[in-house]
Amino acid sequence: MYGVLLCCRRAKCGLRCIIDCSMRCLYSCLVSKFMSVGEGILKWEIAGTVSEETGVGRSMEGFSSGQHCQSGKALAELQSFEQVESGTPSASPLDWETDDDNEEGPKPSELYGKYTWRVEKFSELKKRDLSSNQFEVGGHKWYILIYPQGCDVCHHLSLFLCVANHEKLLPGWSHLAQFTIAVVNKDPKKSKCFDTLHRFQKNEHDWGWKKIMDLTKMPDGFIDADTLTIKAQVQVIRERAERPFRCLDCQYRRELVPVYLTNVERNYQRFLEEKRSKLGKLIYDKARWSSFRTIWMGIGQNARHQMSREKIDVILKAVVKHFFIDKEITSTLVMDSLYSVLKALKDDTMCKKGRLKLLEAEEMPAPMVRVDKDMFVLVDDVLLLLERAAMDLLPPKDEKGLQNCTKDGNSGGDFNKDSIQCDERRLTELGHRTVEIFVLAHIFSNKIEVAYQEAVALKEQEELIREEEESWLAEGEQKAKRGAVKKEKKSE
Repeated sequence: MYGVLLCCRRAKCGLRCIIDCSMRCLYSCLVSKFMSVGEGILKWEIAGTVSEETGVGRSMEGFSSGQHCQSGKALAELQSFEQVESGTPSASPLDWETDDDNEEGPKPSELYGKYTWRVEKFSELKKRDLSSNQFEVGGHKWYILIYPQGCDVCHHLSLFLCVANHEKLLPGWSHLAQFTIAVVNKDPKKSKCFDTLHRFQKNEHDWGWKKIMDLTKMPDGFIDADTLTIKAQVQVIRERAERPFRCLDCQYRRELVPVYLTNVERNYQRFLEEKRSKLGKLIYDKARWSSFRTIWMGIGQNARHQMSREKIDVILKAVVKHFFIDKEITSTLVMDSLYSVLKALKDDTMCKKGRLKLLEAEEMPAPMVRVDKDMFVLVDDVLLLLERAAMDLLPPKDEKGLQNCTKDGNSGGDFNKDSIQCDERRLTELGHRTVEIFVLAHIFSNKIEVAYQEAVALKEQEELIREEEESWLAEGEQKAKRGAVKKEKKSE
């Protein structure tokens, strides 16, 4: 088994550890999930412990910094290298094959590149570190740096992706990049892949793994004819703060979706449960819900219509701020899925001809949101939508579709195609539900609930005024009675 895998920044000879030592023992013994994938088993583990028995495990570190380790071919991971290099594309739904973006600037496919480095005569290396030739991706020069005997560690290969000529970079230079490093085994199922997302800067120009490979494991197929083969995929990300954006080249994305779908689903679920819980507190508080219904129904129709819409730009800025975390590796898949959903919403249909079908027509849930020019508009009365949002759960997994992916003897390329489509369909469904709930929650929290609270405050103020008036009138009546009594006594 591997030791603890550390993802560190090389700064001269010093390395900064990401994982606290006290967490190592706890997480190294946890195993999170087993997934059957075709003829192989995709095994997920924590803290870089990988089973060498099956050779198709995929271990995952993923603490605060979001670095992950992959192990094995596992369908599309390393196969995609060969597909691209041989000119054989893998199949995928149409909506995910494009990175079309109407904004000016390079597309993700133009910011993506790959590089293969064959380190010959590996056993004869005497240098402490060794650099690859430079290669260009996204308009920047990069190179791979290895420490054959480890950098500040023993008996491990250390590996880093570096920005070339970093000393010439201007102060403030910064680019976010997601990259995958594969240490290739002659048995593809034993090859090891490592993913991470990092913001490269002038003073943080290299990023990688301190313990990427135990040297005692390398003779087991990683050194072939005394040559170590390292393959890199680099995706420079063009960020946008004002709306969700395409992050990944379609080929690269297809490799990552099956790996991180569970993590993305968990992120979406956490958001949806948070909003569902908040809305549920309103609805299940009978007194407050009754008060809200009464006040809402008492508002004029035109005013309700105006409060049930919001400018697209306002909401999309909030979406990016909430979901794009540049230290979380799944953020790029989340942005890609939200981009696809928003594009479909702007096309005013989730089943546009020639695009990825979100759901079959008979399975399509009633929409909550539509796009009207530059506005998001709630399609129904907010009372009905709030009740629906508070009761709705995540879209169920398409178990029928998953079974269709594996039955009838489908395997190899057919299975790969079907499983990718199932995963991407699931990701789009989750993104669609998330966008609708985000819009509903935003409009409710920033407009409707504010109006409700103002109405409640006004009602309470009016009630206080009424009580004061009643008290004043009662006091006047008492004074009048006392005056009458005094007057009567005087007359007697």
